[in-house]
Amino acid sequence: DFEKVIKVNLIGSFNMLRLVTNGMTKLEPQATGERGVVINTASVAAYDGQIGQSAYSASKGGIVGMTLPIARELAQFGIRVLTIAPGLFLTPLLANLPQEAQDSLAAAIPFPRRLGQADEFAALALH
Repeated sequence: DFEKVIKVNLIGSFNMLRLVTNGMTKLEPQATGERGVVINTASVAAYDGQIGQSAYSASKGGIVGMTLPIARELAQFGIRVLTIAPGLFLTPLLANLPQEAQDSLAAAIPFPRRLGQADEFAALALH
């Protein structure tokens, strides 16, 4: 259902950001003036949605769209906001698909021709 996906993915992300940055603004800034970083997760579907993904693509596109204005707004408090838009990752949901389906999804990825791994996403976020 379109509304549910928007509420969970977009409004949920906004509420998380709103609540965590409220706390961050009260932190003592580091020597650089920074108080923290918020990393949102969108999806390549925000830019290249597929058939049947209108709600998902819209929700992830909303995350992409709100990132820059919120980053500009929170910069005065020393808070950085960014969004990572990953492609296909081997999640518990995808792991439940038959291997043939997983292989088909991986074949559509230009390079490397495989699903991403959670530790790769974590390494990017920590970088």
